[in-house]
Amino acid sequence: MVLKNKRSMIFTLVIITILSFFIISYSAYSIIQDRNPINKRITTLNNFVTSVEQDLPRHLFISGYRAIFILQKNSLNTNTYITNLEDSFEELFFNGTINGEINDLMTDGKFSSIEYSLNRDASKINANISLSNPKISLDQEDPWNLRFVLNVTILIEDKSNLVIWNRSSSIESYIPINNFLDSIYYIETFGKVSQKINQTPYTTFVSTIVSGPDYTNLASHFSNSYYKASTSAPSFMNRLQGNFSGNQNGIESLVYPQTLIDFGISPKQKSVVDYIYFSSNNPQAYTIPTINNLILDDQDNHLTIYNVSGVAVPI
Repeated sequence: MVLKNKRSMIFTLVIITILSFFIISYSAYSIIQDRNPINKRITTLNNFVTSVEQDLPRHLFISGYRAIFILQKNSLNTNTYITNLEDSFEELFFNGTINGEINDLMTDGKFSSIEYSLNRDASKINANISLSNPKISLDQEDPWNLRFVLNVTILIEDKSNLVIWNRSSSIESYIPINNFLDSIYYIETFGKVSQKINQTPYTTFVSTIVSGPDYTNLASHFSNSYYKASTSAPSFMNRLQGNFSGNQNGIESLVYPQTLIDFGISPKQKSVVDYIYFSSNNPQAYTIPTINNLILDDQDNHLTIYNVSGVAVPI
């Protein structure tokens, strides 16, 4: 009888153990099953976050390009320099207006339109997105590009309240200044000369060949009014504002007199370095006999920079 009771007890313990394992396994399986929808939503939302971070620089590029185009066009139409570039840019970016007047080109380029576009994409995955505490800035890190920086808090919420993603981001976008007009040329010639900014293809202006110095590159640089980097010259942002001061991201060109003559403008007898030519500054000038009509100064080492120190003749 005792043996039977022991066997019954062991059997009962075995059954209880098996049932316990079954319950634990079933519970774990249920938890894993319950987590699957959340994990899928997290993956979906993370993928969307990545796409937003990749898309925002593109939106910023389009908005920034349009805003600079509008600001410069308004400046050239009125033949006046932009008095406060940063404030005017902010007004266009956030309000889509210039001097309080709506500009249609910014209708889908202003900040609220960017947020609306992102929300339209978010709705496709049953989510909401909001951009808060935005701050926009405009500057230059190099002579050939404008940099736009948007600091903003991005909040993305799953509409079923499973997942929330919140992050402060700094979005950057760069716009080349190539092919924008140089405001200094246009305004200082009263709208007659539309000079596009094109970077010079030359790194050496005068080379040495068997027969002597070769001025071909310098002549081409001069006749095309190409631009080169120069810390003594104003940057593109300076030029938009009529600031002729030197800048670490400055650029300079050589004013080609024949271009002025073609527009009925009599050329000046002074250095053709643009920020000197169009200013009241008039340093000692030198003719360069090897190239017709090329007059330079040596105020900022231009004779050395353009490799003509040995042939320059004081006027």
